[in-house]
Amino acid sequence: MTNTTESTTTTTTTPPGGSGHRTARPAGPAKPPPGLRAWVTRAPLMPALIFLIIVTQLPMVATLVISVFDWNALYPEARSFAGLANYGEVLGDPELRKSVFTTILLTVTVVLVSLVLGMLLALLLDRRFRGRAAVRTMLIAPFLLVPVAAALLWKHVLYNPEYGLFNGVLHWILGDGAAQPDWVAEMPLGAVEASLVWQWTPFMMLILLAGLQSRPTEAVEAARIDGAGAWQVFRYITLPHLRRYLELGALLGTVYIVQNFDAVFTITSGGLGTANLPYSIYQTFYQGHEYGTASAAGVLVVIGSIIIATLALRVVSSLFREEATS
Repeated sequence: MTNTTESTTTTTTTPPGGSGHRTARPAGPAKPPPGLRAWVTRAPLMPALIFLIIVTQLPMVATLVISVFDWNALYPEARSFAGLANYGEVLGDPELRKSVFTTILLTVTVVLVSLVLGMLLALLLDRRFRGRAAVRTMLIAPFLLVPVAAALLWKHVLYNPEYGLFNGVLHWILGDGAAQPDWVAEMPLGAVEASLVWQWTPFMMLILLAGLQSRPTEAVEAARIDGAGAWQVFRYITLPHLRRYLELGALLGTVYIVQNFDAVFTITSGGLGTANLPYSIYQTFYQGHEYGTASAAGVLVVIGSIIIATLALRVVSSLFREEATS
């Protein structure tokens, strides 16, 4: 008969006195393998990852699939595979090319003007004065508005030729003979650009203000001791330091303004030469019912946005590296 006993792992210790007394201690629980520990650590993030894939990646895959089909919603039975023909139509359509030019003009104007105004406001808020916190809060407010609400505000409260604030100020200053222009009809693209500049200037101001507050004070004080004026300090110290922040603001602003739809749709409904690429895609999809062509145009917009966003991420990473080494 064989006696079977459970084997237990024990550890032995020998007292310093050299006696042969050994104390048995039970071993702790076995550690899970590294791969299992990694999955246990990441498991709480899985629901968020799955949700993100469902709401972002699956629609993108569906858009890619639709973009290679000749698909008109009014004639669903005539749907057929078109390959890259939709992309060729998008790139060859004169109306879509015009909307691309309008998008570039709108984006460049809004980004540049917003950067200049944001720089001026950031320089103002970098100084100490009574009520600075309240002024900063009020200047940030336009960026916090819903884009459609901001566009409606400009269209009805400011631009309206009958009861708008702009014409009211002209009448108040110049009297009964003051001109009462229809701002949207006479300067449609400028009207859209002004509303976007008003909304995006606070964003640029916040980025540049962060850059100003990270400026090395020792260099500024040394320059002032050496007799440098305010313009020289700004030109040779402040502006070079803000170069990365200016690039970041320009890239992030470009990513968002290229995709802007609300202001164009609300203020001008895409008329009078203000139809940008997102609005043209909307017209192609919802009014022309050309699902394939609209999807191809949307894919091209996404590719352009990804390229710009990649540049923005590189600028952000370089900023972090500079902060870490300074």
